[in-house]
Amino acid sequence: MSVSENDAMWYDKSMPELAIELKNTITNSIIQAKKENSFSKLMLRIGLVLLVLLIARLFIWLISKGYNILLNNIETKKENWLKDLSYKDYTFLTKDQELKAVLILVKALRWFVYAVLLYVSLPILFSIFPFSRDWANALFQLVWSPLKSLIVSVWKYLPNLFSILVIYFVMKYFIRFVRYIFSEIEADKLQIAGFHADWAMPTFSIAKFLLYAFMFVLIFPLLPGSDSDIFKGVSVFIGILFSLGSSSAIANMVAGLVITYMRPFKIGDRIKIADVTGDVIEKTLLVTRIKTPKNEIITIPNASVLSGNTINYSIQASETGLIIHTTVTIGYDVPWKNMHEALIAAALRTDMILKETKPFVLQTSLEDFYVAYQINAYTKEANRQANIYSTLHQNIQDCCNEAGIEILSPHYRAARDGNMTTIPAEYLPKDYKIPGFNVKVEK
Repeated sequence: MSVSENDAMWYDKSMPELAIELKNTITNSIIQAKKENSFSKLMLRIGLVLLVLLIARLFIWLISKGYNILLNNIETKKENWLKDLSYKDYTFLTKDQELKAVLILVKALRWFVYAVLLYVSLPILFSIFPFSRDWANALFQLVWSPLKSLIVSVWKYLPNLFSILVIYFVMKYFIRFVRYIFSEIEADKLQIAGFHADWAMPTFSIAKFLLYAFMFVLIFPLLPGSDSDIFKGVSVFIGILFSLGSSSAIANMVAGLVITYMRPFKIGDRIKIADVTGDVIEKTLLVTRIKTPKNEIITIPNASVLSGNTINYSIQASETGLIIHTTVTIGYDVPWKNMHEALIAAALRTDMILKETKPFVLQTSLEDFYVAYQINAYTKEANRQANIYSTLHQNIQDCCNEAGIEILSPHYRAARDGNMTTIPAEYLPKDYKIPGFNVKVEK
């Protein structure tokens, strides 16, 4: 190489001084390069590589050995260490499920230790040879740079995180306070004019939903990436999917709210919706579940309940009593007074029929061949109508037979001349004789 006057001016030295300095630098570099590439140095580096590999292999063996020992200890002492995680009658995790979770964690820990060992060993190996030392730095930066960015991002996000936690806990305890107020209303300890007790918990559910929505509105701007276009696009996409896919569900929810405040029925009431009759066992925002007298559980969407008519048998039953009624048709040859007495007597014999409120009979029609008599009686057992009707029909048969009234209509026909009556034999006198045929001969 050559040294010019410009070079000397840049280094602020004379040309001979600069030339000697550069010569010494080159000489030392050549000497150092020879030492670095000498056979002894090469063998030493190979030995170091083997030593590092041996130590790494030793650590791998120790980790594997420790992993097996830990597994054996867990397996032998799991009965003492692990218990069923349960609350009241519900078991969150059984012993076997807890054991599987522990084994997964231990396995994940083993692979994490392997990854750390690999990350430590590779830079050491790369640093032994001069040509690969830059690889070690690149590998270190490859892992450290994202980790450093993550730590810095978390550190910068801490103020927002604390704000989110404060908003969450304040709203959580405020909701508990609101729940306490509504539970007092439900228990009739706190009474508000025009606000029924059975409205308390449904109203609390609405209030809780609105409070959580308000909390989400407060927290949303504090979420990481909430101002990014991708985050906004995903939010809009989810909103569109929810709107398109839940139209019927939203209709049922709105109907459920309307039904709650209309109060057409409550849990335990005997009702009839369309052609379904049964007891209400569950009311939710989406559906109403009814248990029929045959123990069938029928689920009816609230939109269907709201769009149709609902008959409630229980509201007046507990106060003035529910009027149950049935119709029997009797021929014109039976005096109506006798029929009234027989039907009223049958009703008074029936269990669960109120005796203090006297039953009554209505003659609903005068047909071509018979009269329609409707017996009406009061009961407070609206949920046991099937049993009441069955017993009432039995008693009507008994009372009519005892009064000598034959139930022949609408389609039963019999000739009175020479035929036995249709009344069962146990209701007939002991001296009863079947009438003979009357034959009249005209000459």
